[in-house]
Amino acid sequence: MLAEVLSALDPRPGERMADGTLGHGGHAAEILAGLQPGGCLLALDQDPLQLPATETRLRARGFTAESLILRRSNFAGLPRILADLGWTGLDGVLLDLGLSSMQIDNPERGFSYKHHGPLDMRMNPNRGETAAAWLAKADPDKLEAALARNADEPHAPRLARALAGRQLETCEALADAVRSLLPGPDAEAALPRVFQALRIQVNDEFGALESILRDLPQCLNPHGRVAILTFHSGEDRRVKQALAAGRKDGTYAEVSPSPLRPSAAEVRENPRASCAKLRWARRAGGT
Repeated sequence: MLAEVLSALDPRPGERMADGTLGHGGHAAEILAGLQPGGCLLALDQDPLQLPATETRLRARGFTAESLILRRSNFAGLPRILADLGWTGLDGVLLDLGLSSMQIDNPERGFSYKHHGPLDMRMNPNRGETAAAWLAKADPDKLEAALARNADEPHAPRLARALAGRQLETCEALADAVRSLLPGPDAEAALPRVFQALRIQVNDEFGALESILRDLPQCLNPHGRVAILTFHSGEDRRVKQALAAGRKDGTYAEVSPSPLRPSAAEVRENPRASCAKLRWARRAGGT
């Protein structure tokens, strides 16, 4: 949904913007092009493995330290980083809440039940406990709550009773355990939800999202734009509610009336985009 993101953010020469989830850098490169000459993009990513690789690609395209500033941080750290830079506000912010292909396709990161690898799931593999460690310590009530809250899992009680406290060290082990508990079609439908719920729990994704949604208005200049790509209902619900509340209280002058969805052609080219939703807002002007 690159064209839709660029339309929502409308990057202009000389402006300052932030990409809170740099990932592979595809969005960042196009935003940077729109900000030139004279503009600057602040790019954040908490993944210490992905960030250097993406920086190398973007620097090779000619984006210098004057036009591109990179920081290893979760997007919830955006207000602190702006203060450190002495920036009083941004003209645009992008949050792409999906996992990057680099993360999903690396078996060692443990994000996918389709790969053999350690049950890790940490966005920053140098911090916090793995999904395997969290699962081994979780009691049934805690796991049931995570499955329901993070993934709307209809089989949460049954799965929680059987999986909580177990030593499941690999993605394959967890996937096999789920398949042993549910009939075939139900198990295959549950697998992405179970992995999603654990990933959100391990990385406190909803906590970080709620934090940045509260802080976004203070990070934006008058008339600043924000675009947020979500990939499941829990994310989209939080974004929708925050933007609607901001529109009601006058923080935002305009918000997207409904989410934008990828075209059929984009989904054919990139099936992982099928569940994407884009919501945007524009900060109210100064008095």
